[in-house]
Amino acid sequence: MERYKEEFIEFMVDCQVLKFGDFVTKSGRRTPFFVNTGFYRTGSQLQRLGDYYAQAIAQKFGTDFDVLFGPAYKGIPLSVATAIALSGRCGAEVRYCSNRKEIKDHGDKGILLGGPVLDGDRVVIIEDVTTAGTSIRETLPIIRSAAKAEVLGLVVSVDRCERGSGEKSALDEIRDSFGFETASIVTMKEVTEYLYGREYKGRVVIDDTIKAAIDAYYEQYGVR
Repeated sequence: MERYKEEFIEFMVDCQVLKFGDFVTKSGRRTPFFVNTGFYRTGSQLQRLGDYYAQAIAQKFGTDFDVLFGPAYKGIPLSVATAIALSGRCGAEVRYCSNRKEIKDHGDKGILLGGPVLDGDRVVIIEDVTTAGTSIRETLPIIRSAAKAEVLGLVVSVDRCERGSGEKSALDEIRDSFGFETASIVTMKEVTEYLYGREYKGRVVIDDTIKAAIDAYYEQYGVR
């Protein structure tokens, strides 16, 4: 595993973004782990987060694209922080763009904010976590109604490695349904492999009990 991925896993633990316990996902699944990017709250945290995303994007998609689209609301700071990081780390000038939940009819009108999406643009979508692929199905019509743009792919922070609406993983379903690539900074399998039995800052984050709960979850919801 690349070192930046290991650092990102530790970063999620430090920021309390990655938690273990008893949770319910947006799709209604009871899960022993939860990723909440709303806990990235400070300037330094967002700076680091953007840099991790930038490394994952450059590795998967390169930097030859025009727009980084972050769906409202969590995607807004993600797109801004990562656009800044792509400029600083890679020298890539990429426009950030996000949608509003309500159309604005004065000033900066319309449903989009940030840089516009133009005909011929190449777009990478950035999100926090995809469990069942619901958000991307809401986002694509917004981009396609704005311009004749090409969506190159989707990047998320953590691939939960579980089934979407069928037997494939949510990210694989998105790839196969919409014809573009998907990527993540890390997968949940990498997170589990790295943290299981490892003492980090005086405690073992994933002990035998938590590991058993994760295994049971994937027995029920993992890709067949």
